[in-house]
Amino acid sequence: MPELPEVETVRAGLARHLVGRTVASAAVLNPRAVRRDPAGPDGFTAAMVGRTFIGAERRGKYLWFALDEDEALLAHLGMSGQLLVGDSDRPLSPHVRARFTFTDGGPDLRFTDQRTFGHLMIAPLAGEVPAPIAHIAPDPLEAAFAAEMFTARLRRKKTGIKRALLDQSLISGIGNIYADEALWRAQLHWARPTETLRRGEVSRLLEAVHEVLTEALKAGGTSFDALYVDVNGESGYFDRSLNAYGREGEPCARCGTPIRRDAFMNRSAYSCPHCQPRPRNGHW
Repeated sequence: MPELPEVETVRAGLARHLVGRTVASAAVLNPRAVRRDPAGPDGFTAAMVGRTFIGAERRGKYLWFALDEDEALLAHLGMSGQLLVGDSDRPLSPHVRARFTFTDGGPDLRFTDQRTFGHLMIAPLAGEVPAPIAHIAPDPLEAAFAAEMFTARLRRKKTGIKRALLDQSLISGIGNIYADEALWRAQLHWARPTETLRRGEVSRLLEAVHEVLTEALKAGGTSFDALYVDVNGESGYFDRSLNAYGREGEPCARCGTPIRRDAFMNRSAYSCPHCQPRPRNGHW
């Protein structure tokens, strides 16, 4: 699933191509694309015609276009969603779920989603954030992110540290890939109980999170297949810089010990057995 760097890469591209443009037509080609919009496909398309994209914003894994009248077009890319801008005459892919044209006659916007887990919806703004995601915590690259508050909440939890990093109500935008990479850099095991973390260790972790996300953003995100691309259909290349995720059996870049893969929440967790020693019996 696209994480913060991938979503931010898409947001920045959409801001360049779409802000200030007015929708001429909207078409929902698969009703699942707007399944969370209370107005349904017909109401959604009718409500989008004539609306102007005022801004393109992001929080964690969500992005949205601010519209007039205190509403926003909210998007979640799911596992395979793509928001692609291009020549309006190009062939229509069978995986296009929604399409928008604009009054200036320029490039159109297509929501393509092979696995149909993503969605679009028109939502009211609650302050500066769409109401359906107001409960999601600020992400580490937002000005609204408060390190001290995060540290206090993290240390009060009784869970493993990787599980906490994936909790979008605690910190948003971090998924499986960047959690493993940040924990490798901070030399903390993914199963380390959060209540055992010292403040200095949390600071080290947050610094690693910020570094990983920033570097991944500069690289355009991480692409393991053709399903993650930016608005122009180009892949990111941060996968070339991964130190832990997906590197089972390969030597740790820091100490040479083979990277280990463990089952984790129906997914995987990758770590270095030497640099990231596992807690004994759940304790540190």
